[in-house]
Amino acid sequence: MELYTRIKESFDKQKFMHHIGAKLESVEEGKVSISIENKGQLSQQEGFMHAGATTTIADSAAGYAALTMMPEDREVVSVEFKVNLLRPAAGTKFMANAWVVKPGRQLTVVEAEVVDLDSGKLVAKFQGTMFSVSSGEAE
Repeated sequence: MELYTRIKESFDKQKFMHHIGAKLESVEEGKVSISIENKGQLSQQEGFMHAGATTTIADSAAGYAALTMMPEDREVVSVEFKVNLLRPAAGTKFMANAWVVKPGRQLTVVEAEVVDLDSGKLVAKFQGTMFSVSSGEAE
């Protein structure tokens, strides 16, 4: 199966990503980008994008970056991650760009950055580890 199609089919099954309006923007081997718009229901009390939404797109982009390097019968789940929130997410649209740092059969180390597309400023830095599971185990 073509790489973009494989990732898109998996992404489309994620009800939470659909719920928050996240969009799969690009897929390459070892790299994935996901965007999100700062709609009112995703903001925190000061009107900034909630850190949970920012972290969610970073985590999903990183997981899909790892998945691009796995066999077709595999899925991935996050087993740990750390996020540095660098500034308030004050813009209207954000992009999580993720890449594989170290691929592996079981564990893959990934990183992501979330950028405010209005200002071009980095709002979050993510580092995590994804664990490979059989497709049926991930459900």
